[in-house]
Parts: sequence; structure tokens; C-alpha cells
Amino acid sequence: MPKWQEYKQIAKERGALALELYVVNTKPVGPDADIPGTLPDHLAYQAHLEASGSLAFAGPVSDETGEEMQGEGMIIYRATSLEEARALADGDPMHARGVRSYTIRRWMINEGSFTLSVGLSAKKTNFS
Repeated sequence: MPKWQEYKQIAKERGALALELYVVNTKPVGPDADIPGTLPDHLAYQAHLEASGSLAFAGPVSDETGEEMQGEGMIIYRATSLEEARALADGDPMHARGVRSYTIRRWMINEGSFTLSVGLSAKKTNFS
């Protein structure tokens, strides 16, 4: 298997997007974790990162059945390096205060699509 940067170059050469983002999977450290007490600061931090362009997406994920919430979440960062993305994750009050733990990985986006509709006069947006 090629190394990450080698594969990224191969992907670019074949015409793939090769957009590198960073995926953080985050989960509560235990049943007594003070998630509600930390949530306002976490959301303010996320809003700050979104405004600065560092936060691409964030939100909860279900269990394997798709029916239950277990408190796990996923955050997608835009960063120039794994170290920068790790610093963003470490700065999240949920992680900094030990309420949640996380893993982080590079993610290379090569294919896919999305639709964005903006209704200017109606002041509506739709993302799918």
C-alpha cells in the first residue's frame, strides 16, 4: 500500500478531487460526563470554527441500528495538517474538559456530489 501522500498524488494524477479533510469521531467518556453543562461552550466553539472556515460539518451519529442516540458525534474539520486538526479538536471544550474523548483521521474526498439551493427573496437554503 502506498503512503498517504503518495496515494494523494496518484489520486490527483488520475483526476480525482483529492480534497483532504479531517474526521473526528467523538464520544462521551462515561455515563456521568457533564455533556449538558459543557454543551453551550461547545456550541459556541463550533460556531466560531464555522465562522472562521475551519468547521465543515458536525453533528450526532446514531447507533448501528439507526434508531438510537448514544451520544456519539462526528466533526469534519478543514485544516492544513493533522496537527492543526488535532489542535482544533483539543480546543473543543468537550475534549479540553475531559467530557468526551475522540479519534481523528485524515479523509480524502475523491468523488461525490451535493446540492445547494439558495432562495434569495425567500431567504431559504436547502442542502442535500
